[in-house]
Amino acid sequence: MATKKFVELQEMTDADLASELQETQTQQQKLKFDHAIKGLENPQLIKEIRRDIARLQTELRRRELAQMDETQLANRSKIRARRSRK
Repeated sequence: MATKKFVELQEMTDADLASELQETQTQQQKLKFDHAIKGLENPQLIKEIRRDIARLQTELRRRELAQMDETQLANRSKIRARRSRK
């Protein structure tokens, strides 16, 4: 079952996702700085924001892969196979 946040991300445009990612990363930096200086009332916010950033990056990457053609996907598979041999 898809979460509410996941469904919301799928409805956003690429530009909206990129701007949301930038805003969220800025917010994370501010929270980390505030936590280091004076402490946060709820330090779990940092964890939630980190997960939100991961969701945004995952959705952007999923869209990037969906736009690739057959040859690009084949090259990607070769690269992944080479990496797994090591």
